[in-house]
Formats: sequence, structure tokens, C-alpha cells
Amino acid sequence: MIVGNGLIASLFVDNDDENIIFFASGVSNSLETRVEEFLREENLIKNTISENTDKVFVYFSTCSIYDSSKTGSDYVLHKLKMEQLIKKSCPQFLILRVSNAVGKGGNPNLLMNYIVKAVKNDEAINVHTQATRNLIDVDDIRNVTFDLLKQQSLNKIINVAYSKNYSILEILEIVEKFYNKKVNINLLKSGSGYDINIPEIEQYFIETNQAGKEIYLYNILQKYFY
Repeated sequence: MIVGNGLIASLFVDNDDENIIFFASGVSNSLETRVEEFLREENLIKNTISENTDKVFVYFSTCSIYDSSKTGSDYVLHKLKMEQLIKKSCPQFLILRVSNAVGKGGNPNLLMNYIVKAVKNDEAINVHTQATRNLIDVDDIRNVTFDLLKQQSLNKIINVAYSKNYSILEILEIVEKFYNKKVNINLLKSGSGYDINIPEIEQYFIETNQAGKEIYLYNILQKYFY
């Protein structure tokens, strides 16, 4: 059972399972402040759980929880509240905190969508030189999710992120090489980043031969932005 119709939800359409709820519907904008949007997700979670008590509840949360610049934000506090609600209400659950998902389509304001659009349109990009981001291919999110379910890694909160972070400058350098195009950038001495620990899934990237971060991002560009 799939709840949602966005980028993450679309990953499970071909492998839907009547015994599992893939909950990927709710607040996705980290700048959201509208109370009604948070309540909408909370009510949907409560109703979905109450109507499906015999199913495994897979909830896609966010690694933004570790971002010190967002500590105390309405978005982060809401996501933590939803995680606690699921932990208390579900006999079987799996909470996956996802980093910056990259795939075909999705919100145009997602980092890679924004960067690629700006590069193609010769638009200037403001680069926060101290900022880092963790990019993960949506196919890897799907594969890791099914691996964890197969292993019966239930009633846990697990980070789903790539094994290495990228600085924004690193991302732009790889994009420049990919498109063979010089990017127009404005350097701003600001920004921040945060480390994400992935002990449960780090082996996945080794076994799939995806440990080289430049090649990893180049392959993402080839797959979704060629």
C-alpha cells in the first residue's frame, strides 16, 4: 500500500505490497510553517495506522533533523513528533531518515533540479562555500528499503544517505564536467553541513561498487539529467 504520489512514493509502484504501508505523503518543504499542513500529515498518519494495524508501517522522514541550522524549526519538530507517534502506535514500523533524494522529476526546488536548470539556462548560482549536502539516488533509496525489510530490520530508525557528503563547489565542478560548460557562480562565505552516520547501510554502497563519490554523482546526472 502506497500513501503519496511524489518522487519517493513513485519508487514503490512496481513493487507494491499489501502487507506494507509505504508512507511518503506529507510535509516535504523544510521551510513550511503552516499549521494546517502539519496537521494534515499527522491526521493522515493516524488514520492510516488505525485502519492498517496488521501492516508494517514504513515512514520516510528526513536527515534534516541533524542540521543544526534547522534545530527548533517547525518542520524538524513536526518530523520528530511524527516519528514518536509512529513508534508509539505501530506494532511494526521502519522509520527511514532520508538525505537529499535525486531522481527524475520531483520538486523543481530540490537541489539538483535547481542547479541543473540554472546551468542549462546560464543563470548565476549563489554558492555557500561552507555548505555541504548528501545526495542519494532514489533507486538506492528503494533498494535499501527493500533490503532492510527483507532483513526484518523493524522497529528502528535508520538513516538512508550516501556514504559521503559533497560540498556545493564539488557538486558544481562535477556538473561543469558533465555538461562541459562553465557555471556562473557567486561565492558567499557562509553555509553549513552535517555528518550522517549510516552503519546499517554503508555496506550496500561497497557491495554495489558505488563508493567513489565523483562517479556516483556523474552516474546520477547521466541517469536523470542527460
